[in-house]
Amino acid sequence: MNIARHLALVDELCFRPFPAEHGPSGGGTAAPGYFTAVLESSRGLRGRAPGERAATVEQYEKDRDALYERLATRWGPTDPYNLQTVLLRTEREEISEPWAGLSAAARVAYLWEAEGTGRWVALAVADRDEADEVRLLAVVTQEAPP
Repeated sequence: MNIARHLALVDELCFRPFPAEHGPSGGGTAAPGYFTAVLESSRGLRGRAPGERAATVEQYEKDRDALYERLATRWGPTDPYNLQTVLLRTEREEISEPWAGLSAAARVAYLWEAEGTGRWVALAVADRDEADEVRLLAVVTQEAPP
């Protein structure tokens, strides 16, 4: 993992204009009001032994925590945000993106309101779907968490 490169991307996304349309964006997706950047991906691990997947999840959680430490010195410490609650709420109410999609992909996220940008930053490990690849995600959005 390249922490400096990931932090630079988060910084860039905090100031980059949001697109008018939904579409791909440099290894992730972009839509009006948010960016989802895939910082790390386990492409090619689908269908492999569960132990490999578990090791990848563990490594990406360590990577997420290393990024958390750097961002916490900048924007302050934060408790993990339970995305399971958000996922359950999607069954009863309309939850906007990127939060609905993030809650379907990940269990917890670290969140900050990026000072001076009017944007929120989330770091999460997307590992909820056993049939999908594991991804370390950074989400930058103007939408406050639900």
